[in-house]
Amino acid sequence: MLNVQTFTFNPVQENTYIVYNEKGDCCIIDPGCYFASEEQQLKDFITRNHLKPLYLLNTHCHLDHIFGNRFIQKAYGLVLHLHKSEQPVLEYGPASGQMWQMPFDNYDGELKFLAEGDTILLGDGVLEVLFVPGHSPGHIAYYNKAGKFIISGDVLFNKSVGRTDLPGGDFTLLAESIKTKLYTLPEDVIVYPGHGATTTIGDEIKTNPFVNML
Repeated sequence: MLNVQTFTFNPVQENTYIVYNEKGDCCIIDPGCYFASEEQQLKDFITRNHLKPLYLLNTHCHLDHIFGNRFIQKAYGLVLHLHKSEQPVLEYGPASGQMWQMPFDNYDGELKFLAEGDTILLGDGVLEVLFVPGHSPGHIAYYNKAGKFIISGDVLFNKSVGRTDLPGGDFTLLAESIKTKLYTLPEDVIVYPGHGATTTIGDEIKTNPFVNML
């Protein structure tokens, strides 16, 4: 069984996730820690719970989701996993940071590319990679069927959906991703979004105001 720990970091209030199993193997998804105190909070949780970080994962590479990539790389020697179409977005991060007056040191290590159907293994726990573009060109989500949860990034929120007015955004693609990849999941699947509170697939199908638009 996989457990999920949520942290809310940086001025954009981004959700960072640590997914871990009973043996302590873990992955860090979208580390948005911007301030030193946030980096310490993340590190303290890992140390206190005797976790062993095995993977550094991004759902997508908008700057609020990548602030902490370099910190995780240096602290734990991890290689960044992302979709190939997100590489230009990752590389644009520092310029975006300057524009938003949030400068940061970008990840500069090796990249490992993930695609639809790939899996991330934490012992017996499996995170399945779903390709869900629209908010960002190479956006992916991580689905754990056994635990009935998905780390959705900025595709689907509690009563909302990801914006598509940023470079590479496409509402038609986003709608297709939600309809074919997320709304086809069991209704009791918990959604851990990139911002805001958790929800479930069923709640969003029933109450999300964007459902009719999709």
